[in-house]
Amino acid sequence: MSEARWAERDTTPERIEAALRELLRERHAENEALVPARVLNLIVVAEREWRGEVVNRLERVGSYHPSRTILCTVEDERRTIDGYATVSGDVADEGGVGVLRESVEIALGAVHTGRMDTIIDPILIPELPTVIWSPHCRDDAVEALLPLADVILIDTDDPVYFDGPGAALSRAAELLDSHVDVVDLAWLRTIAWRERLAGSFSDPARAGLLDGLRRIYVRHHPGSIVSALLLTGWLASRLGWSASALEPTAGGARSAVAVRTGGGPSVAIEFSPVKQAIRGLAGVTVSGSSGFSLAFERAAGGLVAREQRAGSKPRQWQLFGASRGEAGILGEGVRQALIRDHIYGPALQAARSFSQ
Repeated sequence: MSEARWAERDTTPERIEAALRELLRERHAENEALVPARVLNLIVVAEREWRGEVVNRLERVGSYHPSRTILCTVEDERRTIDGYATVSGDVADEGGVGVLRESVEIALGAVHTGRMDTIIDPILIPELPTVIWSPHCRDDAVEALLPLADVILIDTDDPVYFDGPGAALSRAAELLDSHVDVVDLAWLRTIAWRERLAGSFSDPARAGLLDGLRRIYVRHHPGSIVSALLLTGWLASRLGWSASALEPTAGGARSAVAVRTGGGPSVAIEFSPVKQAIRGLAGVTVSGSSGFSLAFERAAGGLVAREQRAGSKPRQWQLFGASRGEAGILGEGVRQALIRDHIYGPALQAARSFSQ
């Protein structure tokens, strides 16, 4: 591992950028096989008191490290800017190439967030996609940074920073309307479930059963109602359903009804919170006419699938590796920042129908 550090109190963006260039020059001078990564910039705006948690999450992104991470920690009373820079990378094997990653931390105050673009712009690597993540919803900073952004990373599942699912989904829609791409961690938590549902009904033996669906039953972490709404919004957008608003039912559950655009029987939809250690979905059951039902449940190492058909014995099988887990969700978000997801927008629009 090759690593070099720099720090300066009461500094400027220009001095931080100059320090990064010097650190890169020194690393390359020491070992010509070390080259800087050039894939994307990640700007993180976080509360200073939660810095440790955010850093831990950034360290768990696995192989999807950004080329340059700029962590801005905000203290309300601070008036000056302190800067820290690190350039690190694995030394290459003989004849190979080692990739250098660059990390910047900027300690600043609330007085700076409204002009964050002027602070960050000199530090970005030019011509690379730029991703913004504000886990504590510093919307003033995000608005200032929007002209620099290609992608906004958000988590509409976070009940601490959104006043209900309607507010969370509305914020995601606002960001999409501002002509940036949105990567929603709540949406990413549904990947395995969407893949398995779509794969199941791509089987010719089940494809004809879609028109006969009568009930969708989604179990979710108590803080992940938005993931449940987005999954059902995805189904509605793909199958041509229009949804009614949520209605509260017993035990903290919620229900809605989806109507097929072309007519036909409506689909009853129920969302039920259940206890589980991590955010996201716990299970999904789709059922229809003629006694058909197909269920997926979270299990160790993946999902368990169960199928029932009239006149047949129940079937059960394990889907290994289907559950990504919460630890890798941020890394998946960084990876998805390089991919254009054209399914999220329609799913988001359909999910908003449930929350209105």
